[in-house]
Amino acid sequence: MKVPASDANRCLLVAAFGFLLIVAPARANETVEPNQHGIDPNELPIDSPFVKDGRLDLDAVVDHFENLYRADSSISSSRVTVTKPRRTKTMTLKSWTRGEEKALIVIQSPAREKGIATLMVGDNLWNYFPKIRRTIRIPPSMMQSAWMGTDFTNDDLVRETSLDEDYSYSLVGRSEDPNGWLVRFLAKPDMVGIWEQFDLVLSPDGTIPIEAKYFDRKGRHARTLYWDQIKDFSGRRIPAHMTLIPHDKDKKGHKTEMTYLAIDFNVDLADRMFSLSELERKR
Repeated sequence: MKVPASDANRCLLVAAFGFLLIVAPARANETVEPNQHGIDPNELPIDSPFVKDGRLDLDAVVDHFENLYRADSSISSSRVTVTKPRRTKTMTLKSWTRGEEKALIVIQSPAREKGIATLMVGDNLWNYFPKIRRTIRIPPSMMQSAWMGTDFTNDDLVRETSLDEDYSYSLVGRSEDPNGWLVRFLAKPDMVGIWEQFDLVLSPDGTIPIEAKYFDRKGRHARTLYWDQIKDFSGRRIPAHMTLIPHDKDKKGHKTEMTYLAIDFNVDLADRMFSLSELERKR
């Protein structure tokens, strides 16, 4: 099963959906309080390796953004809150990841969903439901379905994207609302996927993503992703909180928030962590 690349979210989502049992995880600190767009520019470093003489090093910034949440391996915990007009649902997740190809995500709460797990290996995706003791492989026809009731899709978890290979990008210029740099990504002619374009706003120093607007193949603004709450995890300064807001007419009032609680990068993980037997293990 081959799922085509679509946008830059895969590396972000695999990391954002949590991580698993950590003996001594790196805890978040050095919080930067966000403004309405999630970033207080006055709290950002003045010196930046990406801004020289008032000019942004675009290639360096794009490479930095693409690798912001990536690591050889990682273990973490996270919280996901799904808001709908008449209901709010919160889940806590733990998971393991290895590079971009492997991830095991386990729901820890609420109790009625505890133990539900998702395994990603390359382009393959499986869900395990402990109450019925059944593992289901997600077919291509279900890739656009919601992942566990969130506003993210199964496709968000497994797509493989290289910003350099799948998109052409250009610096539009300075952004005033929010304050920062606006970079535009356009899908290359041979890239098959959902998003024709996404506009990314980076902080004034070029190190932190602030928001991204995604446009579908018909040019419609389909969703917006916001980053905020900058914290330090294992020596990495990254946004700990992300909010996805869909703009579909039938999803008015919907949003999905993900918050990192703990992250430990570059840890030793056994191959068995990313197997069907581990997916189905009783917890």
